[in-house]
Formats: sequence, structure tokens, C-alpha cells
Amino acid sequence: MKTAYKDIYSVLKLNRFVVLAVTTAATVISVVAIVLVVKQHKSMLEHAFAISTEGNVIPLKLVTQYENLEVEALAHLELFHNYFYDIDASNYQRQTEKALWLGNSSVDALYRQKKADGVYNRLLQYSLVQKVTSVKSTINIQKSPYEFHTTTVFEINRGSIVDHYELITTGTLIHVDRNFPNNTHGLLITDFFEHTLRKLETE
Repeated sequence: MKTAYKDIYSVLKLNRFVVLAVTTAATVISVVAIVLVVKQHKSMLEHAFAISTEGNVIPLKLVTQYENLEVEALAHLELFHNYFYDIDASNYQRQTEKALWLGNSSVDALYRQKKADGVYNRLLQYSLVQKVTSVKSTINIQKSPYEFHTTTVFEINRGSIVDHYELITTGTLIHVDRNFPNNTHGLLITDFFEHTLRKLETE
């Protein structure tokens, strides 16, 4: 007997087809959306934008952190050694305060030891001027924390006498949050140690 209604099996088959079609379409759209988001995110990490004086958006290519790391690490070490060892009676407190921002407790412990040994008192007593003339570092950036070896040459001016010294220091570097202007490189010196200090012979 014929009725005005479709056979229930035909209706169920149609419903099943619609559900499968909708599910497939949703899956495809989701995958495409994820791929586009990942691609856009990668592009955003590799590029930055600046605004020109005319209001134009200018893309700027960013160098990866790995490529920048060695340059920043060497700059960090040079800055620290200049702060910590380029001192005189008038600036040693200001210089060491800046240096302490660039290192952890190992640097602070060395500072306190120098203070207890009377290093800074002698600067005041004899008006000594200790000036860094050279900072050369090597660093292994293949594995964190990054081990470094630094040779610092400095001179001590005693008025009519100028003596030159070579200091070997070692330690490691770790990443920390950048702190402007106190620690702009976002690196921290750890396990800092003064190995050898020798007087250089001058002609």
C-alpha cells in the first residue's frame, strides 16, 4: 500500500549521509584552519612590523634567538667584566651594583669576599684606578647552561706606576627575563670563579 510518507529506511539513509557529509566537511575545515594558524604563527615569530613616519607598515626580518645568542652572551660578559673590574675610588659602588644585576649569588659572594679582604678600601686609601683594557671570552652555546671562559686584561694606576694584570674567569650563563635597563640581554652569570691572576711584564 502506497503512502505519502517516504520509507523510514530511506529517511535514515539520507540522515546518515547528511551526518557523514557534515562531519567530513567539519574535519577538513578544522585541519585547514589548524594548518593556517600554525603557518601564521610561524610567520609572526619570524617577522616584526614597524610603522614609518608616513604611517606605512614595514616588515622587519627577525634573526632567530640561536643566531643572536652568541653575540648577546659575549656582550653580556664584556659588560659584566667592565662593570666589575673597571673601578676606582669614586665609582666602584655604582659599578659593582650594576655588575650584581648580571650575575647570581656566586658574583655577590665574590664581591663580599673582596670587600672583606679590603680591596675596595685600598682603592679609597690609595686613590687607585683599575681600568679594563681588554675582555675576550669564549662560550659554548650548544648546551644550556652555557659555559664560558674569559680573559680580562686590566691596569692599576698608582700614580707614577702603572701595573698590568691578566685575569682568567669562568662560569656559566642561563636565560632569565630581560630587565631594562639592568639586564638587557636576559642572561645571568652563574658559578662565577676567578681562576688565575698574573702580573704582565711590560717593556
